This record gives sequence, structure tokens and C-alpha cells, in this order.
Amino acid sequence: MSVDLKKRFDRIVEILIQLQSKRVVRAQELADRFEVSLRTIYRDIKSLEQAGVPIIGEAGAGYSIMDGYKLPPVSFSKEEALSFVATEKLTQKFLDKESAKQYGSAMLKIKSILKNHDKDLLSTVENQIIMREQSMPAFLEHVPHALSSTLESISHQKQLIVKYQGIQDDEARQRAIEPIGIYHDGGFWYIVAYCLYRNDFRQFRSDRIQEATLTDTNFSKKHISIAEYIEKHRQTNHSTTHIRLLVEHKLANHLKWERKHYGFVSEKQVGDSIEMIFQSRDIVNEFPRWLMMFADFVKIIEPDELKRNLNTLLQRSMENQSN
Repeated sequence: MSVDLKKRFDRIVEILIQLQSKRVVRAQELADRFEVSLRTIYRDIKSLEQAGVPIIGEAGAGYSIMDGYKLPPVSFSKEEALSFVATEKLTQKFLDKESAKQYGSAMLKIKSILKNHDKDLLSTVENQIIMREQSMPAFLEHVPHALSSTLESISHQKQLIVKYQGIQDDEARQRAIEPIGIYHDGGFWYIVAYCLYRNDFRQFRSDRIQEATLTDTNFSKKHISIAEYIEKHRQTNHSTTHIRLLVEHKLANHLKWERKHYGFVSEKQVGDSIEMIFQSRDIVNEFPRWLMMFADFVKIIEPDELKRNLNTLLQRSMENQSN
């Protein structure tokens, strides 16, 4: 079999698996995934149809497989089987207990169809992967279902009642929310939801949710997608300040772990130092407070306002320690 023919065969098999995994798959989605033209995808779909796979093409929507059509069991390569181990370890650290439990149950079903040799490989490797616990857990111990309840709320379009304590709240408050999506950042999950108390969209951090109860109440209205929300939020908060720093070379690598959270844009070598460019939305508190940790290794080139703000914070710190 020629290389090109094998690549096409593998791609067609992958397309078949994609059709199995989703109700509807768009042609453009397949073209992007396999980095081929739409014309190539149309040809591959036609090959599957000629092979007897009952594919339904929905105009403007995509492709799906006719209900009731039975496909042969999926097999996994050794590399795919080994990837299950790392993924399962990640779920134990980053998901709530209920979601991790459900994932573990699904994994047992997947492992049951593996070849004995692959099962032995997984048993050997899984004991060699250790995930350290976060210093601050992403979920409270007494709310083991916060994430799973949120996902269920989104899928069924049912309101979620949460007891939430914001960073500036003296005590937790009960809110009825309608989640539109979640995202992970800085070790925590954030639930983006329409808050019926505020009559607007809000973000709820996972470790501040003290209770979560799924209700039978339907969403009050149809909401935008989380992608639309993020884009709208980005445009609303587009105003940033250009920052140029000169960082000593020995510290530059340490900044790489967090700098993306503070608007990092680029870096370049300048003599024995590294020049870093940032676009920050807050040079009064957020950026200078982060910079205080490295101030003795960093020189602010611009703007002067950031210099003044950093000096003010340092002066206050010195006054507090001298009293």
C-alpha cells in the first residue's frame, strides 16, 4: 500500500469514528481536523457511502449516521491505550469527585475491550504516574458534584441554585444561575452563567461554591454561547497599557510560568538581559503587585506610571514593616 493510499485509508477510518462519536459532524470541522480541503472530505464521505455506511447529509448542518446502524467495536493502538492512564490521573486532580467517579466508570468499560497485553501495559504505567494535590483544591470537600451538576445544567438547560461567596463577600449568598459554559484557568474552574439576581452574566469560581443544587426549572431565556460571551468580554475590556520591562537573564525563565496571565506579548534578547513586552489591563494594582515579587531583578522601561505605582506599593510595604 502506498503512503498516500494508507494516509487516505487512515483518514476515512478516523472520519467514521468521528461520525460515531457525535450526532452531527460538519464537513468544515473534518477538513480542519485532518488539514485537508472540503473537496477531499466530500470524496471520503462518498467512499464511506459506497462501502455501505448509511450517512445522512443535512444541508447547512453536516453529516450523521442513520439511527440503528451497528458498527464494529472500536480498537485502540498501544499509544492510545497508554494515553488513557495520564488522562485518568488528570481527571482525579482537575475534576470534582463526582465527575472523576463517572470518568473512572467509563474508563473501566474502555479497558474491558483492550487486549490483554495492553491491559498489562496500563497496569505497569499507571503506578508510575503521580499527580500532586493542589495547595488550594479546586472544589470544596462537601460539594463533590459542583462541576458535574453544572455540566448537567448546561446539557438539560435547567437552572442551578448555588451558594456562592465572592472574594469581597462577608458570607455566602444563594443565587439562581443559568450556566452557558466553563473554563479552566490558574488551577480553578470558572462557571460562566446568567445570574437571575444580577440579571447579567457573571463568572463563578469553583472553590467558592459552597452548595450546588440542580433544579427542574427551565432556563428563563435562550443565551449566547460561551464563545460569544468571551469575545464580547474581550472587546469590552480591550483597553490595555503597553509595558516594556528589562529582566535579568537568570530570572527570565521563572517568569514564563505566570506571565501569560498578565498580558505577555513577546520577548527578545537585549545585551545580557531579556526585554519583555506586556499589554496589561490593570497597572494600578494587579500588574505592579505581581511585579513586586521580582522587582529586584526587573527594570521598568515604560510606562512611568507603572514605576510610580510600584514605588507606592513598595513604600507602603516598608512603612507597614517599620511600624
